[in-house]
Amino acid sequence: MSGHSKWAQIKHKKAVVDAKRGKIFTKIIKEMSIAARMGGGDPDKNPRLRSAIANAKSVNMPQENIIRAIKRGTGELAGVLYESINYEGYGPGGVAVLVDTLTDNRNRTTSEVRHLLSKNNGSLGENGCVSWLFHQRGYFLFDRESVDEDKVMELALEAGAEDVREEDGRLEVISAPAAFEDVKRAFDAKGLKYLVGEVTMVPQTYVKLTGKEAEQMLRLMNALEDCDDVQHVYANFDILDEIIEVFKG
Repeated sequence: MSGHSKWAQIKHKKAVVDAKRGKIFTKIIKEMSIAARMGGGDPDKNPRLRSAIANAKSVNMPQENIIRAIKRGTGELAGVLYESINYEGYGPGGVAVLVDTLTDNRNRTTSEVRHLLSKNNGSLGENGCVSWLFHQRGYFLFDRESVDEDKVMELALEAGAEDVREEDGRLEVISAPAAFEDVKRAFDAKGLKYLVGEVTMVPQTYVKLTGKEAEQMLRLMNALEDCDDVQHVYANFDILDEIIEVFKG
């Protein structure tokens, strides 16, 4: 899980920086709007909306922005109609890449995703070409030194998690998507602070990258996540921590 866990941690740190310039606000507002459109405006009855609201609050989005986004989704306020499009392709070294987007212009987004992949030694593929390499899972990441490992394991398994594992000083908790909320509530109730808590796409296998290919892959991830239409990027690369830490994009 090292490739996934390290990038998940860096991605969430990056979100805090992006929030300062409003970029992450745009992405979360899109997500809240489409979640409300698809599942209604009540977060208690709409897990996707509930998760988006939690993300909004984690980056200190003002409450009025949250309310407006939900009302645009439910049609109470006029707003842009976004379409959800998923792309699959390959990065450097044959790494599998999944890209989730929300867009008001399909042609623009397709062209941009294709360009970013090609520019960074990747390529856009057909639907289904790599998605089979990923499983949707609830995912939590802890700093092992800041929590009681036995307590994390006990709470996680009692709440329905599938696995708890340690790697490179981090604890990872994996659950079925349906159990994510139960596991999250168990951690929150005991005040256990996780670095990452989300429903994500976890790779089944990893491709190890070094040297130029590793740098190209990290540039690709940064470029895709900086794209306004891109909501999430998943990839099955495994790159040494020291390379990721040094790389500044």
